[in-house]
Amino acid sequence: MQRSASRLTRILACAAVPVMLVAAGCSSDSGDSGGSGTPKGQDKASASATPSPSQTTKAVEPARFAKLPDVCKSISAKTTAALVPKAKTKNGTPAASSDLAQRGGCSWNGLDDKGVKGSHYRWLDVSFYRYESDAALGSGQERAKENLGKELAKVQQTPGATKLRTLAAPGIGDEAQAVAYQVRKTDEDFVYASIVARTGNVLVLLSYNGAGYAGAAAPTDKAIVDGAVAAAKEAVAAVAAANK
Repeated sequence: MQRSASRLTRILACAAVPVMLVAAGCSSDSGDSGGSGTPKGQDKASASATPSPSQTTKAVEPARFAKLPDVCKSISAKTTAALVPKAKTKNGTPAASSDLAQRGGCSWNGLDDKGVKGSHYRWLDVSFYRYESDAALGSGQERAKENLGKELAKVQQTPGATKLRTLAAPGIGDEAQAVAYQVRKTDEDFVYASIVARTGNVLVLLSYNGAGYAGAAAPTDKAIVDGAVAAAKEAVAAVAAANK
């Protein structure tokens, strides 16, 4: 069955996957005190009431990683070609970022059109978030761990998701979990796998999904999960490689 160019354009537009985002907020507090005119009788009391630097400064573990890899190169060309055979941009499309040292993303998507045999759509997206150690907020590792839980909860609450299940994802960084589910859109069932992983003070969010059109079978749940896990392992390894 043939699909018109306008139909395929609508499919690609509707199939876009929302990129997972994480709030990488940081804050610091500073205060200045001083001034003349303090009565001499209060000098001793003021000095004793003022905590020493050792009392006010909380030591935190240094952040393990100081920089992020080039996100579009964090997953090998061989892997992206296998997961997204007809990617519109083989080298990936970088996400906009105001600070590439703290956050970055890249995605690949494409439709493998086989004419009367149907078409296969695939999308792969990866994002990195790096957290600094902060006396007020905790170590970079602690902050990344906290946000891993928040991002996992977001995926588990994906609107319209069916057949959702959370899976262990061993061998990916310091900790990771995978979420598999399906979403019905453009009259097709899209099969998803999202990986939320942490390596040191860096959070890695990866999503891989696909669908079949014009009679083509949808990808199996196992194929999508296995593909996401393989890509996530490469992305996590790229963080360590970038910091050698």
